[in-house]
Amino acid sequence: MADDVVQSDPLPPNPYHPLAWLVGEPTIGADVWIGAFTVIDGSGGLTIGSGCDIAAGAQIYTHSTVARCLSDRALPIERRQTRIGRNVHVGANAVILMGSDIGDHCVVGAGAVVKENTVAPAYSLLVGVPARVVSDAARRFLAEPRG
Repeated sequence: MADDVVQSDPLPPNPYHPLAWLVGEPTIGADVWIGAFTVIDGSGGLTIGSGCDIAAGAQIYTHSTVARCLSDRALPIERRQTRIGRNVHVGANAVILMGSDIGDHCVVGAGAVVKENTVAPAYSLLVGVPARVVSDAARRFLAEPRG
């Protein structure tokens, strides 16, 4: 190994995709799919309801190091409980920041950035940067006949 390479402890085992990174102790419901290159940060308290799909590259954070960094490490890392409801789809490369509460049956669009402390009602479609609720499209989707 080269002298300038620092070897760290291996990442903990992940029962989801082997390239997903789970931090802390998130509470994850049954039948949850977590894709590659995701960050699931449970260090501030994270609940992910059953039946969710977390697409590749998505990041869910329960902490922020901004205040600590700007204060020359005088302030602590901030942490806030974050909740993802049941049957939520988090699109590829979406980011959900600490303190957010995403209701059941929501869709967070690919690339969306959900700001800190966002509360999204059940069946919401959140898109954009910053993410905003644009409709209750999930409710209409479920009401459409399938055949």
